[in-house]
Amino acid sequence: MKFGKEYVSQMIPEWQQAYMDYTCLKTILREIKTSQKRSESQGVLKRKLSGRRNFSGLTKRYSRTFSSRDLENHDIMVHATTGDDGFEKYETTILKVSEVGRESELVFFKTLDLEFDKVNRFYRSNVEELVKEAVVLNRQMDALIAYRIKLDQPSTSWSCSETVSVDINALDSKEQKGKTLAEEMGIKVEENVSNGGDSTKETAPEALSVLDRIRLNKNQENPLSTIRNVLKLSNKEDIKFTKENLKKIEERLKNVFIEFYRKLRHLKNYSFLNTLAISKIMKKYDKIALRNAAKLYMEMVDKSYLTSSDEINKLMLRVESIFVEHFAGSNRSKGMNLLRPKVTKEKHRITFSTGFFVGCTVSLVIALGLFIHARNIMGAVGHKLYMETMFPLYSLFAFVVLHMIMYASNIYFWKRYRVNYPFIFGFKEGTELGYGHVLLLSFGLGTLALCAVLVNMDMEMDPNTNDYKTITELVPLFVVALVIAISVCPFNIFYRSSRFFFLMVLFRCIAAPLYKVNLPDFFLADQLTSQVQALRSLEFYICYYGWGDFKQRQSTCKSSDVYSTFYFIVAVIPYWSRFLQCVRRLIEEKDVSQGFNALKYLLTIVAVCLRTAFSINRGNDWKIAAWVFSGLATFYGTYWDIVYDWGLLHRPSQSWLREKLLVPHKSVYYVAMVVNVVLRLAWLQTVLDFNISFLHRETMVALIAILEIIRRGIWNFFRLENEHLNNVGKFRAFKSVPLPFNYDEEEDRDS
Repeated sequence: MKFGKEYVSQMIPEWQQAYMDYTCLKTILREIKTSQKRSESQGVLKRKLSGRRNFSGLTKRYSRTFSSRDLENHDIMVHATTGDDGFEKYETTILKVSEVGRESELVFFKTLDLEFDKVNRFYRSNVEELVKEAVVLNRQMDALIAYRIKLDQPSTSWSCSETVSVDINALDSKEQKGKTLAEEMGIKVEENVSNGGDSTKETAPEALSVLDRIRLNKNQENPLSTIRNVLKLSNKEDIKFTKENLKKIEERLKNVFIEFYRKLRHLKNYSFLNTLAISKIMKKYDKIALRNAAKLYMEMVDKSYLTSSDEINKLMLRVESIFVEHFAGSNRSKGMNLLRPKVTKEKHRITFSTGFFVGCTVSLVIALGLFIHARNIMGAVGHKLYMETMFPLYSLFAFVVLHMIMYASNIYFWKRYRVNYPFIFGFKEGTELGYGHVLLLSFGLGTLALCAVLVNMDMEMDPNTNDYKTITELVPLFVVALVIAISVCPFNIFYRSSRFFFLMVLFRCIAAPLYKVNLPDFFLADQLTSQVQALRSLEFYICYYGWGDFKQRQSTCKSSDVYSTFYFIVAVIPYWSRFLQCVRRLIEEKDVSQGFNALKYLLTIVAVCLRTAFSINRGNDWKIAAWVFSGLATFYGTYWDIVYDWGLLHRPSQSWLREKLLVPHKSVYYVAMVVNVVLRLAWLQTVLDFNISFLHRETMVALIAILEIIRRGIWNFFRLENEHLNNVGKFRAFKSVPLPFNYDEEEDRDS
């Protein structure tokens, strides 16, 4: 692989604008090479030495003089200055300028200097932020050690329920085993010494006074904490010295250290990659321009803050040492496995198993078609009854499998265009599923469902198995029960981390607005709005099997008022959940756009209810109302999808798209917008009651639901692309991990 591609693949996606623009510099070098070839063809290639020609015009500002020997041996000279913002700036003077490609060479070094200044400034500002964060971590560790000391000394005069405090920096050196965390990290922190005395000589009660100034933070929000916030009650807890609390505190702080180490590692990789890019591009320049400038320029790079600064390496070593000692029981192998990223390796058995289940699914679909044709099931007497009872039961699996396939394709294209979906969704590092894993699960479920359909039909049609009619009807229920059992299985099988993450987010969607709304929450709620028909199928499961209709294969559900009522409620639940999430964000974030987004879902709820009422009751009044509100909801939803969720059709852009696009072909975006509009109009079939003679009504409903799932799959890609570009614009590459302790003086400062 060429370095250019390797360079891009190793970038942190959210920081890509802060890296050296290697491609741009290579383009300038090509221009230099083209100029040389043009001159060679004309036979006028001459190497002329100019005087001291400085492209920036700032030569006179420097008092340093160069000897004639320097001028003869060096092709360039690099000057370092300090800008108004306090950061170093570098300007390159070309001492020997050839007439051939002169302008391109000047542009090359000007661009290179600007790119290097950008990289150096970005690196230094991030190092300073991490050093400040290390000081905060020092205080958190001080409080943790004090907490441990207090818990290990229950015989002291303080009661366990009493709120007390400790200043670890003031502890006796023997108790701290020599150094505080700040000293170990090499960070200078002001000590809080009262009355000008030596803090190391204070008594134990005075030394442990830090616990008086801290409270436990409740980072895991729950409905009770939301209610307390509404009532403006404090969520801070007084410290209770129990082993359970200590375990929770250590777990939180361990996650903070893992994320902090991840930041250090990314910043170290950032420095290495950019330094390597400069070295590569300078070697290319020397080769093309026939110069010897790379050595001198790299000497300047080696002296710059980007490569000479050692703060990151020191912090990494100290964090490793502290993490291993305090969170891994001094087991270095265990500690480093937690700190280092888990590289997910593509396993051949995943590829093989996926291919196997794809083959099984295709074979079973063909077999099902041949089975229906051979036995003339479509013309059988019980055809309509089967479509009204068994088809809704099995269509549930089709909706789920199709949605999973669309999600797998989303993952494939997110990876291809470097959308950092694990970070956006907040997956635990190393546990995110790839498109191969999702395809394996989807086609595995598809194979299981198709086997159930064939078994059901064979048992139904074979006269030798008429005695097993009840068992025949129970086949789809067994499959649903198996899928639910696997989903909630506590054992570490079938991607337990991903299953539990899904269940947790699903619960947060159901419990909206009692939880703070994060991107996974509203993203999953949006997926559920496209699975209304699947939710209605689940309702039919409860009715069909709960009321005993399966024994006679006669559905009395639609004649029930209770079923009809819940037919409305089930369709509204996903939109209502999204509506409550928008209201929560409107109140919490003071974002007016969330109010307009909530109005969109409110209109959709009214439209869905009116269309459902029309499909049940008919009548012109219901039809007109369904037309009006469905039209408004469609127009509003389409506009919101394209302008806000996808970030397209903004006037400042020349092509009415975004300024930055991940997909190189702009036609893809225009096609996606048109397809989104067309698929959103699928509800017209409900109002127009357009039916095809050879298709049953249930089949038409399923086809409309399938079109909505496809539309949602397309929406998913562009929605996450827009979110990724927002993160790139703000250089958001790390998630914020809540700290376990909160200092009182920090609360006063924040207020």
